[in-house]
Amino acid sequence: MEVTLTLTDVQHSRLKSHLFPNDGNEASAIILCGRCAGDRRHRLVAREVHPISYRQCSTRTPTQVTWSTDVIVSLLERAESQGWTVAKIHSHPNGAARFSTTDDKSDRELMPAIRGWFDDDFFHSSLVMLPTGEMFGRYIDIDDNLVPLAHINVVGDDLLFWYAEPFDDTIPEFVASHTQALGEGTYERIRRLSIGVIGCSGTGSPVIEQLARLGVGELVLIDGDFVEDRNINRILNATMNDVQDGRHKVDVLSDAISRIGIGTHVFQLNTDLWKPQAVRAVAQCDLIFGCVDTVDGRFLLSTLASHYMLPYIDLGVRIHAVPDGEHKGNIQAICGSVHYLKPGGSSLISRGVFTLEEVAAAGLARNDPVAHARQVKDGYVTGVPIARPAVISLNMNIASLGVHELLARLHPFRDNPNSAYDHIQIDLADMTVHFDSYPDPCPVFNMDVGKGDAKPLLGMLEFSEDITE
Repeated sequence: MEVTLTLTDVQHSRLKSHLFPNDGNEASAIILCGRCAGDRRHRLVAREVHPISYRQCSTRTPTQVTWSTDVIVSLLERAESQGWTVAKIHSHPNGAARFSTTDDKSDRELMPAIRGWFDDDFFHSSLVMLPTGEMFGRYIDIDDNLVPLAHINVVGDDLLFWYAEPFDDTIPEFVASHTQALGEGTYERIRRLSIGVIGCSGTGSPVIEQLARLGVGELVLIDGDFVEDRNINRILNATMNDVQDGRHKVDVLSDAISRIGIGTHVFQLNTDLWKPQAVRAVAQCDLIFGCVDTVDGRFLLSTLASHYMLPYIDLGVRIHAVPDGEHKGNIQAICGSVHYLKPGGSSLISRGVFTLEEVAAAGLARNDPVAHARQVKDGYVTGVPIARPAVISLNMNIASLGVHELLARLHPFRDNPNSAYDHIQIDLADMTVHFDSYPDPCPVFNMDVGKGDAKPLLGMLEFSEDITE
């Protein structure tokens, strides 16, 4: 099974600063990682970074660093108690992009000992960082073999990926135009990506269409709804026959991608995200698009993205009309927004998009509509479900902005650094575009970064019955 490792940009920067102290000698650190034990891939997600101090090293030269295993006993105990895995990392100041014979000898001695410490079959790993910040690594399997990590990636304002295996040099003709614009390297990353799209209707449908035609390697589609008369005008590739046949949205879109025939693998689930199998499927992705219009859905996506260290692109549209009076029905604003959210950064809560009180009210409405209606009537919660108008032209506009956001993070092409574009909002009524930066981390979700698999799943009581021993 493919095994990968993910870090945040803050963790990566901290490691680089410690591993390269400008003295030309190797240095080491330990990373404690949460896990995503999946059926398609196994992901290691960095939870804590623990530098091994220079004075704890008995030897530090340009080609070697040694330290006593006593240094990490407390970290092994902590990892065991939390159900985490252990990654040891050291630097190659000389830039050697391979494990040395000294590294091989060390890993063959230490890695089985680390695995033997734990009463499980978790994947522990050994990593190397180069002066450029590039990383490569390997893990120890259940037979004590050292196997390359399929890739290591860093999630930040930019998205960085380093792969163990070279990409097939063959570039198909259908991508010639966008490789000319964005480069072959961007296409290679796109082709290896696994992207989850949650919500496959208004904005989700055109996002899926664009990702498939860009050549994304794998799409994970999550939506439990059927195609209906009321949304046939905004789901690409859907027909009235699909409505009459009672087909699920994800099945219609999956069939359309297959007909395109450019090799994108589709994994679809006819369910909403509030199911354990859907959470686990999305947790194995590299990135997620949130195309949902509920507060509790966005909260769930934010929680999932934090636990499993996934970049999250949230799309939203709204149309404001005069509610009453002489000008009732007149359009005041036609707006759409794209939020880019990185684990350990700001969130939709800290950006003021919704509050925890609204999340609680939405959860009550979903789980107990009668109680929710009673609390709305009694004044304990505010807000009632309102059908929002949807226009396919606005949906497609925002979907395109969202896909451009992904491309800009893979291949920075804007005049300003990506950190300036945490949120982009357009208003088609007054033809304005605004963008904002939110540098402060969110106190609500920051504590969840890198937890990975937990009991209950995502630490949520709604998943408490889904316990895997």
